[in-house]
Amino acid sequence: MEQEFEMSMMEELTFFLGLQIKQAKHGIFIHQAKYCAELLKKFSIDNNKESSTLMAINCYLDVNEGGKCVDQTKYRGIIGSLLYLTASRPDIMHSVCVCVCVCLCTFQSCPKESHLTAIKRLLKYLKGTKCLGLRYPRGANISLVGYNDSYFGGCKVDRKSTSGTCHLLGCSLVSWHSRKQACVTLSTIEA
Repeated sequence: MEQEFEMSMMEELTFFLGLQIKQAKHGIFIHQAKYCAELLKKFSIDNNKESSTLMAINCYLDVNEGGKCVDQTKYRGIIGSLLYLTASRPDIMHSVCVCVCVCLCTFQSCPKESHLTAIKRLLKYLKGTKCLGLRYPRGANISLVGYNDSYFGGCKVDRKSTSGTCHLLGCSLVSWHSRKQACVTLSTIEA
């Protein structure tokens, strides 16, 4: 017995799981501008001034025992939202991971005002860069290239290093991550 299946033509993919997808002759562009705008509105940053950088150069998040405690539910909500945004924004990956690894893991019981200030600066940066995303050009060279970097002894609390990698297929980013190492290293090479 032979079965016949009728396939319907689907429209061009433009929106998928919060990712906005623009397809053109020159390639594909993936971004989360709508999600970013909703995020800024949800956490009342949409009327604030923009920031041109993700984090201050001298921003070292530590215990800050004398600091004022903030609402940990709001803090965790912002962190979770930012983690989802990293799907199309590798430029914020390191800063988000610093806030997750250093702040949320170490200070989850009582995040301080200084930790929330660092997160708000990241949100202000997003305000001015909502439309950034990933570009995958058509017909590009398809060689795989990987980069690795580590920040030796970066955490002031436990002296653990943070490392990160990214992989490009041609000129298009296909994989990236940043994480705090499990053990303390004794040199930059070991990190």
